[in-house]
Amino acid sequence: MNTSNTSRVAIVTGASRGIGSAIAQRLAKDGFAVAVNYASSAGEAEALVAAIRDAGGKAAAVKADVSNPDDVRRMFEHTEQQLGKVDVLVNNAGVMKLAPIAEAQDAMFEQTFDINVRGTFNTLREAAARLNDGGRVINFSTSVLALNLPGYGVYVATKAAVEAFTRVFAKELRGRNITVNAVAPGPIATALFLEGKTEEQIANFAKMPPLQRLGEPDDIASVVAFLAGPDAAWVNGQVLRANGGLV
Repeated sequence: MNTSNTSRVAIVTGASRGIGSAIAQRLAKDGFAVAVNYASSAGEAEALVAAIRDAGGKAAAVKADVSNPDDVRRMFEHTEQQLGKVDVLVNNAGVMKLAPIAEAQDAMFEQTFDINVRGTFNTLREAAARLNDGGRVINFSTSVLALNLPGYGVYVATKAAVEAFTRVFAKELRGRNITVNAVAPGPIATALFLEGKTEEQIANFAKMPPLQRLGEPDDIASVVAFLAGPDAAWVNGQVLRANGGLV
């Protein structure tokens, strides 16, 4: 295990499965102590923590609904108590519900904005007070934002807000040597993406990038690891599209 980041601590929201799980495992491999945040999947989160520990890493499961500011405050407090003061925040938690704008229900709109926008806002606000100087904030957008696909209006609206937060927050943290960036994945082979899609739809998405495949969670974890590490020290206020050339 690389020990260059041994003393550093990372929170990964929505880390119990999919991309979040891959990020947590990669950061632990790189030497970070990782807070594996989950909202309801306690069993999966604990299993991931056990796997990280078995591989020689350090991790703790931390329950929090990111849309609840009190939960977010407790998430940082519990992470500090169990692992130490936070250096890296990865805002991976999110939901993707699809419907044409004309057919979108209020409940779907509210849930998507609560988790994707309010959740990011809550963690950024808390990070401003708690993150170590020299830290990293990595938000999550989507490359679909550039495609303007029908049915994705509410979802991409939330990610447009996240990109705006990213650019502004990077400037608001002036003087603390903290970078704030976002990753915008293309289609990734996770349950979040695959759910509700036909085999034909999945095949069509896989053909869209010039690299002619769906991304894998590890593809995104590698990008996050770069932004969280020393080699990305001069990258700030940016949105990095990781999509195989899709857009």
